[in-house]
Amino acid sequence: MSSRRSRSRQSGASRISNDQIADLVSKLRLLIPESHTRRSDKVSASKVLQETCSYIRSLHREVEDLSDRLSVLLESTESDSAQAAIIRSLLM
Repeated sequence: MSSRRSRSRQSGASRISNDQIADLVSKLRLLIPESHTRRSDKVSASKVLQETCSYIRSLHREVEDLSDRLSVLLESTESDSAQAAIIRSLLM
């Protein structure tokens, strides 16, 4: 018996139907800025997942950039502890 068949039998109760997958992909598509602005309703699930991965990577880069900028800002305000305290309180 193939490993695919044995896995599907083991997870029988937790299987997701094709309709559920389509619904989840459609909801995911609405969360991705570039994806839901397209006019075409027929976008493959794999394309939506690729766009999702790409979007998550760009969000990671943005978070890293903002974190770096914040570190520089906090370092520059170290001499002015009042400003640094205000910035830190805003982050909490």
